[in-house]
Amino acid sequence: MTARAALVTGASSGIGLAFARELAATGWTVTAVARGEDRLRALVGELGPGHRYLAADLSTPGGQELVAAELVRHPVELLVNNAGAAHHGPFTGTGPQEALAAMHLGGDAVVVLAHAFLSGARRGDALINVSSTLAHAPAPGLAVYSAGKAFVTALSEALWYEQRPLGVHVMALCPGPTSTESLSQPEADAAAGSPRHQDAPAAMVQSARAVVRTALRALDRRTGPTVVPGRANSFFVLAARLLPRRTLLAMLSR
Repeated sequence: MTARAALVTGASSGIGLAFARELAATGWTVTAVARGEDRLRALVGELGPGHRYLAADLSTPGGQELVAAELVRHPVELLVNNAGAAHHGPFTGTGPQEALAAMHLGGDAVVVLAHAFLSGARRGDALINVSSTLAHAPAPGLAVYSAGKAFVTALSEALWYEQRPLGVHVMALCPGPTSTESLSQPEADAAAGSPRHQDAPAAMVQSARAVVRTALRALDRRTGPTVVPGRANSFFVLAARLLPRRTLLAMLSR
């Protein structure tokens, strides 16, 4: 029996790395995508024979086109759109080019790769777009990140409905603060695509492996379009919908 194939972006660290490891451990053949070729080579060596990597900068049109072409040449059953970056601080604290680069990585790349994947997807295939609980609760100091994740979640939910009659499953995965292994804290936060976990209540913080295992269980069950790992994070998202917006923003600015 031929192994199922998956392509994971942002695979060299954080949630993407956990996806690559977990999928490989459960019999998937993984194509790992990230910018750093050295880390990708080490990862594929760790995963073992049959796995592949593709070095690409998904914040650029060229990198997006490279990976989209890979999806056309070598179709997969599962695409995990995970690549993203979180820049902490006031919106005007950095130049607009940095914000736009984050939007290209977390927005444009998601659209381009989702389109390439879904255009050839078959019944039983699946797309996971990694979003965040902050898609439901915009955080001052993470304005561009929150806005980008709101876009990813809305896109994923609409695609879930469109693709459902075709038997293709689309999921917005919305983790809360996520701890990662073997990385310095600022790098870990950006790689995990989540808020800084040292600022969050301990009950909301999960490991990248726990987030991925929740996602894959939900994928097996083909549950609804949005998956929020962890009971405390699910409660946070519910509270964010119910609280007055000014109150929510004041709480998140602390």
